[in-house]
Amino acid sequence: MGFQIIRPDTRFDFMGWRRLALIISLALILLGLTSLLIKGGPRYGIDFAGGVIIQIKFESEVDMRHLESLLQQARLQGMSLQTFGDRGDNEYLVRTSAEEMTTSDVRQRTREALNAEFQEDEYSFQRLEMVGPRVGEELRENALQALFFAVLLISIYISGRFEHKWFIAGFMAAGLGLGVYFLKILAVPLVFLILGALLISLIFFWYLRLSFALGAVLALIHDVLITVGIFSLLNKEFDLSIVAALLTIIGYSLNDTIVIYDRIRENMRKKISESLSHTINISLNQTLSRTLVTSGTTLMVILSLLILGGGIIHDFAFALLVGVVVGTYSSIFVASSILLKLRPEIPGEEEKEEIIDVKTRMAQRAQKKRA
Repeated sequence: MGFQIIRPDTRFDFMGWRRLALIISLALILLGLTSLLIKGGPRYGIDFAGGVIIQIKFESEVDMRHLESLLQQARLQGMSLQTFGDRGDNEYLVRTSAEEMTTSDVRQRTREALNAEFQEDEYSFQRLEMVGPRVGEELRENALQALFFAVLLISIYISGRFEHKWFIAGFMAAGLGLGVYFLKILAVPLVFLILGALLISLIFFWYLRLSFALGAVLALIHDVLITVGIFSLLNKEFDLSIVAALLTIIGYSLNDTIVIYDRIRENMRKKISESLSHTINISLNQTLSRTLVTSGTTLMVILSLLILGGGIIHDFAFALLVGVVVGTYSSIFVASSILLKLRPEIPGEEEKEEIIDVKTRMAQRAQKKRA
């Protein structure tokens, strides 16, 4: 026999652990939300907050406190200093919210402050970037809209794929999309607008009994909230690369959820058990090997990026690492648990049963005539 990660006769009781999983998820989400509330939101990077960022590389090790004291002489508004990359790289990021200054002014002031202690050949500017506050605000709004519409389009696909309700889901999504567009024209704060639209979407899913869509969307929201919350707890910056990571996480988690949902639907049609909990457990065990192999190989690549990729993509790789772990967990415990709670009906089953009944009655009549 060939090597197998998961034995074919494995029978883990995933649904028996769903309450513990719920407690873990709620604890992580509440911790993240509490951190966001205390800090007044995510720690936005230059992409969203605006300002100027300078990356400086020194030829030898420099005391960070002394360097910060030295840079204070540059009189840069809202200046902050942090290390960049590995410890031995001797690289630092200088951030400033000096909106009225040009990049040339910032460079000149920084150079003058450093020249008081260092020769010009002892350090070098690796990069200097500037983003205006208005551009940062627009990028922030566009990122939020991208996440919202990604989740909305995913809900249409899930509703059509698993519940054959393409028209209902499409009509609902079109209405929400137009509503968001017109309310944005009326200058309604976008954050509250998107949150309200998401809440209305979830209510629609529940009312229209779009069980598969509701489970998948709640699992995606769960993944995004935990990832953003962990970034807030670790005081990491939130920029465009993290938005790209969140969209990647949404796609990865959804793919995993669809594979599991597909097996659950197939087993429900086969009526392998009268208990939905048992059916879901069997389906999860049947797909567990595939889930672990996919997640494991993906994590190997992400860990390589995290360790060897350097400071530029460190936070991006870290977001993917958290997202893949949380996304795999949510596909097994969150999405499946919601499906168990909602007890969906498989479309087409009633019609199949009616056809079988008609065929049975016709066969009985034919048998009576022959008799």
